[in-house]
Amino acid sequence: MQPKIRKIGILTSGGDSPGMNAAIRAVVRKAANEGVHAMGIYEGYKGLLDGNFVELSSSAVTNKINVSGSFLYSSRCLEFKTPEGMEKALVNCEKAGIDAVVAIGGDGTFAGAEDLAKHGILAVGIPGTIDNDIVVSDYTVGFDSALNTTVNNLNCLRSTCETHSRLSVVETMGRRCGMLTLHAAIASGAAILAIPEFPFDEDEIIRKALEIRSTGKRGMLAVICEGCKKEDGTKLSESLARRFKAETNIDATFEKFSHVVRGGLPTVRENVTASEMGAKAVELLLEGENSVVIVERDGRIQPVEIHFALATQRMYRGTLTAEEKKEFTPKQIKEMKALCERRTDELATLYKLSRDICHFHLTQMK
Repeated sequence: MQPKIRKIGILTSGGDSPGMNAAIRAVVRKAANEGVHAMGIYEGYKGLLDGNFVELSSSAVTNKINVSGSFLYSSRCLEFKTPEGMEKALVNCEKAGIDAVVAIGGDGTFAGAEDLAKHGILAVGIPGTIDNDIVVSDYTVGFDSALNTTVNNLNCLRSTCETHSRLSVVETMGRRCGMLTLHAAIASGAAILAIPEFPFDEDEIIRKALEIRSTGKRGMLAVICEGCKKEDGTKLSESLARRFKAETNIDATFEKFSHVVRGGLPTVRENVTASEMGAKAVELLLEGENSVVIVERDGRIQPVEIHFALATQRMYRGTLTAEEKKEFTPKQIKEMKALCERRTDELATLYKLSRDICHFHLTQMK
């Protein structure tokens, strides 16, 4: 007999992303239509420990869909990872009558949701991160909006670069994932790009930039993911900007869009996908599903076990241990490998496209 859901708690955790509010709204409205109450949890897992809750009716989420960020706010909370922190969370859920939680964020958020599930609170995750770095999902809420903002900013820079015959070295967000950088570089017509997933040669980049300038090209954009670092830990973007100024006759500037790309209006793609995921989360909870994350794969919104999703992340990053692999069946390991290969192939295809159509490409792909 599946448990009866009285009240669903909703939280956002980690970095904010456009579309989070659309997901919250969808959870609230879908729950209301099913006769289930919704409770907003302010400041993520910290709010769960503090009992910082607010009742969310359908009218409470009116006009929230086109606002970026999260109106429930977010914060980091190390205490939640401790036994004492979990005990506080469970007590507060009991007091508030919260039977289930929808957690919106990245892999750290999903790990927290999995911990809740192990302690009797039904939990479903929704991927909300501008980096599009959840391997089990083709898409994460926030990516399209952040991408459009990044490209718009690059296009604004281009006119100045052209006017002043300048090269702008632009550091883009993404941490260890180059998906945002790669799409933005292609869409903006950047002459130079670098992402962490493929090797780069700093000297070669400078040499090629000089070659491009010698052809008469005035303005150039070098789009570098923040996760690209040299052996000494120095960021490639910062090093390139310094070296262009010191070693060449190219007028070079360093630009860092940073967190500005988290803002701006959510795109249509964002709000539709976030709404689909939010509604699906409620459906699954009412069916008794637990410890799953909602993903988009091949255009379909579907659930994946959180434990499987997190292990696939570690496999992709090369940190999944032999002992951890024993927790999964050979069929599951095969599926994980296929998902990792799928993500690698997607990046490789786009990277090759950038080499084929841009002025400049990096060293030969391995």
